[in-house]
Parts: sequence; C-alpha cells; structure tokens
Amino acid sequence: MIPVTRPWLPARANLDKYLDGIYERRWLTNNGPLVQTLTERLQQWLGVENLLLVGNGTLALQIAYRVLDVTPHDRQAAEAVTTPFSFIATASSLRWEGIAPVFADINSQTWCLDAEQAAKAITADTKALVPVHVFGNACDVESFDQLANLHQIKLIYDGAHAFGAKHGGKSLLSYGDACTLSFHATKLFHSIEGGAIVFKRESDLDKAKQMINFGITGPDCIESLGINAKMNEFQAAMGLCVLDELEQQLPAREQVWKSYHAALNTELILQQQNCQSSCNHAYFPVLLDSEAELLHCMRKLTDHGIQTRRYFYPSLDSLQWLGTQQALPVSRDISSRVLCLPLYAELSPQQAEAIAQLLLSSRADFRGVA
Repeated sequence: MIPVTRPWLPARANLDKYLDGIYERRWLTNNGPLVQTLTERLQQWLGVENLLLVGNGTLALQIAYRVLDVTPHDRQAAEAVTTPFSFIATASSLRWEGIAPVFADINSQTWCLDAEQAAKAITADTKALVPVHVFGNACDVESFDQLANLHQIKLIYDGAHAFGAKHGGKSLLSYGDACTLSFHATKLFHSIEGGAIVFKRESDLDKAKQMINFGITGPDCIESLGINAKMNEFQAAMGLCVLDELEQQLPAREQVWKSYHAALNTELILQQQNCQSSCNHAYFPVLLDSEAELLHCMRKLTDHGIQTRRYFYPSLDSLQWLGTQQALPVSRDISSRVLCLPLYAELSPQQAEAIAQLLLSSRADFRGVA
C-alpha cells in the first residue's frame, strides 16, 4: 500500500546522539537545552521571531486564544469567525475554550476563508478572526489584517499546514497577532507530536511562556492561571533530527508535487495558489466533479494499493455539536469533492505520475459507467 503520507524518520545514528545527551543530562522537560536549541533554529530557519514550542498544535491554538484574551470572561459571550473547511481542531479548540465558532464560507478557488463572507459574520460578540492557510495556501492576509483592525479584534492564523511558506517575501507565519503550527508526525516538519506559536508581540510570548508552565514564574511563585503545554526533550530531539535533514526532503517533495501538477493541471480543478506566496508542497489536493466520482476513484485507487484521503470532510458547519450554524454551500460542496493524493519525500516522481494516470483512468471509467 502506498500511504497518503509517511512520517519522515531521520537517521537513527543522529537521533541517538541527541538521545545520549538527554540521558547524560537527565533533563527531560521544563524548557530543556534541546527545546531551547530547537526554538532558536526554527526561528532562524523560518525567519520569524517570538516562537514558542508547545506539546501539540491544538494546545498552540488554545494558548493563543488565552494569551490574546479571546476567551469569555465576566459572563460575556465570545465568538470567533473561522472557516468550516479545516481539520476539526480549528473549531473544537475554540469550543473547548468556551468560544463559539462562527463559520463563514470559503473562496471557491483558493478554498481559504473568504474575507467578504467573514466580514458579514462579525458581531458585537466577535473577539477574533481565525483563518486557516488551507493546504499551506496563504489566506488573503491583507484583507484580514484590515478587517481585524477595523473591528479591533484579534487575528489568529491556524498555520498547521504552512511550515516554510512565504508571502510577500517574508514568512507567512509572521502575519496576524499570532500564528499556530502543528508538528504532528504527518506534517512536513514534525517532532512526533508538537506545535508552536509565533507571536507578533514579545509581551505576548512572555505571557505564553508563563501560561504553558502552570503560571509558575519561580520555585515558590505561581502568579497566574496556567496549564501544562510544554514540549519535552524527546520531542525536541526528533524535531532537531528532522530539521537536520529537511533540506533533502523538500526538493524530493517538490518533484512529486510537480509530477502531479504536470499530469493533472489541465484535467482536474486544482486549488488556486496565492500568487504572492510560495508553495511548500505539503499536500496535493484535487477537486473531482461530484462526490460519487470521488468515491469511485477512491475505491479504484485503493484496489491498486494507493491510499487517498478526504481532507476536509465533513464541512464543519454540518456538525451540530459545534453550535447551530447556517449551511455554507461552497464549503459543503468543496468538502464533498476534494481528495488528497499521496505526497511524501520517499515517493518517486514516477510513482506520482502512475497515480495521476490511474486517477484519470478511474474518472474515465466512472463516466463510462455513470
């Protein structure tokens, strides 16, 4: 079976060197030296400041909401306008923190939150905008910046897919009051589990550092409410190893992405990329003509040992437990027809070409049957 993704496992000898250091120091967590080193190296590699490592990408979102005072208090309602076309954590993390996710529809070509639709969803209770750089494709960051400033609300990007992407010549992660990252094993860069927050302001970073360590500021001092959201040394060791080898991964992923694009660009509808942004080649989604066609192609590919995945299905506005929402037609339509093809560094361009041709033949077969 060719999986839809495959976690990068770095050279074991390199990992062992990092692990030997952990065993020698016996410093396993609480901002250890590997966490500090990974923080510095990621800031340099990504071209960002005020980066904080945390235990996972969902915690990154939750800490960002808390630090930026989006969560409700004094019995006042709190809402955040976000996209229904995303992984569940984008919305469930809001609900977990007592913030009502209010969904606005997506752009039919970029598949990111539509700024005009988001503007219509803002109310007196809106505390934040939470757009997602879907599949690493940059949102309309200029419009969202204007919208947040106009309404004096916070702007928090879910950048789980946007590792390494640039916009306007600088890191896409540097936009907004905060941008969160996921370092889950399936991501382009990973630390097995893990995540990060890039803050616009150093004062917010300082607040977050205290918050992820139970509010503790010293051996005998607990100044505020906090939680345990720290990254540990073993996660950081894996992250450093993956970062050591990242430069050899990226060209390989790009070649696979280009093979798909060459074979499918004129045959299928693809996500429209932000023309001012770079592509990090994290995913290769395609849009089929119908859900029936998608399901048929998935079955055919599975029969040939090729795993695909429906990102992001179902559209989150259809989940009633997230709160009563109006049906958003564009997101529901796109969600029902998007299929992600296998993409990872060890996949060859020739395999990608074969997968693309099998997909096209499956479509032709469906149209002959339908």
